[in-house]
This record gives sequence, C-alpha cells and structure tokens, in this order.
Amino acid sequence: MEAELVEGLPTGDRWRYEPKWDGFRGVFENDGGELALWSRNGRPLLRYFPELRAVGERLPPHSALDGEIVIERDGALDFDAMQLRLHPAESRIRKLSVETPATFIAFDILLWNGEALHDRPLAERRVELEKRATAFTLSPQTTDRAQAQRWLERLEMIGLDGVVCKRADLAYKPGSREAVVKVKHHKTCDCVIVGYRKNGNRVASLLLGLYADGDTLDFVGHTSGISGDLQKDLQRRLPPLVETGHLGDGRMPGGESRWSQGKDLAWVEVRPEIVCEVRYDKMESDRFRHGTRFLRFRPDKDPRQCTWDQVRPARRDGDPTISGLLESDRSLPRSHRDRA
Repeated sequence: MEAELVEGLPTGDRWRYEPKWDGFRGVFENDGGELALWSRNGRPLLRYFPELRAVGERLPPHSALDGEIVIERDGALDFDAMQLRLHPAESRIRKLSVETPATFIAFDILLWNGEALHDRPLAERRVELEKRATAFTLSPQTTDRAQAQRWLERLEMIGLDGVVCKRADLAYKPGSREAVVKVKHHKTCDCVIVGYRKNGNRVASLLLGLYADGDTLDFVGHTSGISGDLQKDLQRRLPPLVETGHLGDGRMPGGESRWSQGKDLAWVEVRPEIVCEVRYDKMESDRFRHGTRFLRFRPDKDPRQCTWDQVRPARRDGDPTISGLLESDRSLPRSHRDRA
C-alpha cells in the first residue's frame, strides 16, 4: 500500500499508528520453499541481503509478509549502509552482510500457510501477525494518538522517518492511498548559500552549507523551485558574490544527478554571505536526504551562526530506542500495548 503524505496525524477510532522505518520496503515470500524478497517496484532484493534468508526459511510454505529492510548502526538506522548493498559484486554483498547485517521488520501479513489474509481488515490482520511474531521481528503499532505524536517528535533521533497511519477497518489495498497516510516531522534550519546551479540564465537551485567546528564550511544539500520575485532577487544578488575556495574538503556539489539525463549540472560557488531559512524533513549523516523548501532570507543572522548544532539535537532522557520499539510489542499483553 502506498502512503499519502499529510500534514498531521488523523484522529478517530478507525486509525492505527506505526513508526515509519527508514529502509527498503519489501514483501517477503516463501512460495513452497522458494524464497523471494520483492521491492515495492517488483525488483528482487534477496540477493543484496542474503542474511535475511533465515527469516524466509522460518515462514511456512505459501506465506507472505509486508515489511521494511533496515540496518542499525550505533543505535540508529543507517540508510547509507542500505544503499551500499546495491552492489553488483556478490563477494562485496556477503562481506557487508556480515559487517552490517540487516533486519526485516514485519508490519503486515498477506498470506500464511496458504491462507489468504490480505482481504481482511487491518485490525484482524494485526491479530494474525502478532500470533506468528516468533518467526520474525514485529513493528509496534498503537491506537494512542498521543503516543504517535511522541514518536513523530522524537523518532528522528534514531533515524526513523515519521509515523504511518493505517485504517483499521480496511483490507490491504496495493497501490491505493485510501487505507494509509504518512506524517513527517518537518523542521527548519538556517543555512548559508554557498553556490547555485544554473539552467541557462536562471537560478535552478541554491546550494546550502553549514559550518562545522572552526572555519570548515560543509555542503549539505540544495533547495529548488525558485520562481517569481525570488528568482529575480537571486539573479541580482548572486553574480556579484561569485568566488571559489570557501567550501571544505568534504562532500562537494556537481556530478550527475538522476534528473540530469547524463549531463553534469553546472554550478557556481559564491562567497558565504547570504543566510536563508529552509524547511527539511530528513537529515542523513552529512546532508539533507531530500531537497529542502526555501522559506525566507535571514539578514539578521551571521553566516557563522549556521552550524550543524541546528540539525543534531541532543538526546533526552526517555527518548525511544530501536531495541525498545521492537521489544515493547512483545513484552506487554495486547490489552496493554496501546498504553506503552
């Protein structure tokens, strides 16, 4: 089921809430002893995660689970480690499967021992899933909206990606957004503009930077969708600031983009003098995961106030942990889980 992104958690008794795991979505099948792990686009994934074969072997013949493949490192999910698995060399994959083993976290049951369950309401499927959770790792679920709000606010500390909200009264509907929505905790950050990409004479996107300890300026991502008065303003402001040599030795802009159709996208470095506020949803170790949204200029901010501290908040006592999330659903009776 595909999840539509919405602004806030829905309310009402018909909704169930789950953490949004940040990995690769996958349907795990045991088809009479033949194992397969399919991506949402129908691509086979099991060859990239051979350590997960043991999960499939514990399923009865003619069974299928929907879930997420994740890798945990140092107490947080590591999406970069997931991407390293998509490698053509089997020897490299097997090495990584030992160094950074993956986990399959199940959140739905479609078929079990030949019995089709996908057409039952989610509330019934969840009961069936919990009965069989000794064979696999189970994602937690709650009907408590307050608990879901706490997840939304603090799960980013351990690399999760928001909250998924599911209709308890609906069957599993592949490709439909009626039964599932997702909510992300969008945040804002003040960044210094370190350059821009060009499309002809237009500013196609702004390249953003943050200061590390000392004077090191790191490239962290971009913001696009620049039009109207903002486009005119940037065409006036940026050319006089063109100057190289300000970025550190780490990650750099440039190179091919999946949107560039094989062409290197031209970019221009500028003196780090302009500060802007952007909205973002996910920060990886050294970059914004997705493009950000430009909100406004911040002439009141000194560029050196744009530091990594903004996007690396300190942990608080009582913050969730990955092991705590995965164990809480097993450690409590079903009647008490929603109060955990």
